[in-house]
Amino acid sequence: MAPLLSQTLIHTGRFLLRRFLEPPPAVISAVAASRVCFHRYYSSKSLSLVSPLGLHCSSLFSPPALCNSAFSSSATSTTIEVQSTEHEVVIALGSNIGNRMNNFREALRLMKRGGICVTRHSCLYETAPVHVTDQPRFLNAAVRGVTKLGPHELLSVLKTIERDMGRKDGIRYGPRPLDLDILFYGKMRISSDKLIIPHERLWERSFVLAPLVDLLGSAVDNDTVAHWHSLAIHPGGIFQAWERLGGESLIGQDGIQRVLPIGDKLWDFSNKTHVMGILNLTPDSFSDGGKFQSIDSAVSRVRSMISEGADIIDIGAQSTRPMASRISSQEELDRLLPVLEAVRGMPEMEEKLISVDTFNSEVASEAISNGADILNDVSAGTLDPNMHKVVAESGVPYMAMHMRGDPCTMQNKENLQYDDVCKDVASELYLRVRDAELSGIPAWRVMIDPGIGFSKSVDHNLDIIMDLPKIREEMAKRSIAVSHAPILVGPSRKRFLGDICGRPEATDRDAATVASVTAGILGGANIIRVHNVRHNADAAKIDTAVSLCKNNMPREATFLL
Repeated sequence: MAPLLSQTLIHTGRFLLRRFLEPPPAVISAVAASRVCFHRYYSSKSLSLVSPLGLHCSSLFSPPALCNSAFSSSATSTTIEVQSTEHEVVIALGSNIGNRMNNFREALRLMKRGGICVTRHSCLYETAPVHVTDQPRFLNAAVRGVTKLGPHELLSVLKTIERDMGRKDGIRYGPRPLDLDILFYGKMRISSDKLIIPHERLWERSFVLAPLVDLLGSAVDNDTVAHWHSLAIHPGGIFQAWERLGGESLIGQDGIQRVLPIGDKLWDFSNKTHVMGILNLTPDSFSDGGKFQSIDSAVSRVRSMISEGADIIDIGAQSTRPMASRISSQEELDRLLPVLEAVRGMPEMEEKLISVDTFNSEVASEAISNGADILNDVSAGTLDPNMHKVVAESGVPYMAMHMRGDPCTMQNKENLQYDDVCKDVASELYLRVRDAELSGIPAWRVMIDPGIGFSKSVDHNLDIIMDLPKIREEMAKRSIAVSHAPILVGPSRKRFLGDICGRPEATDRDAATVASVTAGILGGANIIRVHNVRHNADAAKIDTAVSLCKNNMPREATFLL
C-alpha cells in the first residue's frame, strides 16, 4: 500500500507542479509580452502537498525552478515555495563595533557577491542603543534590492555575512560588528521558527523605521511597495507608522541623528549651515580668475577663508563659467595637485574639509587619492561616463549638480526651456542621482546642488532660491532618502545678481550674494558656496540661530566621533 501511495503522490505532485509552472491559456494570452506580469502572477503562489505517510515531499521534485526554493515541513505536510525570477527585499543594517562605516561597505560587497542586487540605499543614522544602553552608539541604515534567493536562503546568506564579519553569539541587543535583518520579502508574510516577516516589533523601532521610510517614495512606485504598506499594523501604511512614533521631529534629537560619512567621521548637517569657500586655480574664472594660481597665493587665500569661518574649501582647476573651454586632464591636474597637497598639509585644515570641483573622472580619481574629502561634479556624471564608477569605488561623498549641456551650451535657448523649473530640476537631478546610486554610490553619500546659474535664466534662479522645499518635495515622490540629502546653493557673485542690482563687476555683488544665500538658507539649504566667506558666514550664523531657536534645538558640534 505504501509504495502505491508514494507513486500516486509522485505523479500527482508532478502533474500539479507542471500546471503550476505553466500559466493557464487566458494568462498566456494576456501577458505574453510581459514577463513582469508573469512573475507577479506567480510571486505569491505556493504548492502544498499532503502526504498521508509523512513522507518528505521535497525529495520528489528536482526541476530547476525549485533550486532556490525555501521549504518548511512538518510530520504531515510540506510547503514548497516556488520562487519567481526575482523578489524585491528590504534589509536593515546595524553596527556599533569597530569601524562601523567600513562594516557597512564590506557587508554591501558581500551581499552583492551572495546574490543580492542592491538598488536603493537609505540615509545613514547614528542612534542610541536600546535595551542594553551601556554600549557604543549604533550606525543604522537599510537597503532595498532584488534577489533570486528564497527567504530562508536569503536569511542563511545574511547570517553567513554576519559571522564572516566577526559577529558571535552574545548578549541579546548587545554590541555587534554587524546586524542584518530582513524587513520585507516580496509580497510575502512569513512566519516560521527561524524567520518572521514583518517582525512584530518593527513598527515601534525608530532606528528601523527611519531608514525604511527613506527607501520609499511618497508616491507608491509598484504593487510590492503597496503590499509593504498594507503590512503596517496601523491604517495609513509605513508613513503613518513612522509619524505615530514622531516622524521627522525625532531626527536631531539625542536618540537618532541623520549623518553623512566623510572619511572616518560622521557629518551632522542638520544643526548648522556649512560655508564652502571657493578657491579657483583658473586663469579665466568669471570672478577671481588668475588670482590664486601660485601655491603661496592659494595657501594664503585658504588661510584667510578658514579664519573667516569656512568649513569646506572647494578647489577648482577647470573653469565652468559660460563658454569656458575644456582643458586637458593633465593641465587640470598640473594646476590642482600641487595646491591640493599644500592645502591638505595646512594645520588650519584640521577638522575642515576639502572639496574638489571637477567633471573629469581622471582628475577626480587623482584628487581623491591626494586627499580630497568631497567630489563636486557640476555635471552629475553627464560629461564623463566613468565619473560615477570612480566615486563609487572611492567612498567619498558626491555632490551632484543640475546642468543641461556643458559650459559652452548650458545657456543655449533650448536648455532654458522649463515647464516648472523646480519640478523639472528635481526630476532631472533625481535621475542623475539614481544613476549614481545604481553605479554604487549610496544615497547616504550624496549631496545635491540645483545649479543656480547653470542652464537657468534670472527668473529660474530666483524661483530655485525661493522654493528649495519644492525641489525636496518633488524628489521625495521618488525617493525620501534623496529628498533628505544636503542641499548646496551657489549664487555667489553670479551674473543674475548683477542683472538685478545693476552691478556689472562680479566683485561688487557680495551684498546681493548675502541676500540670496539668506533666502536659500531659510528655504532649507545646508551648504552655501561663496567667494566672500566673512559676510556670508555671518549671515549663515544668524539664519541658523534663528532656525534653531524657532525649533527649540541646541546648537551643537557638527562632527560626531
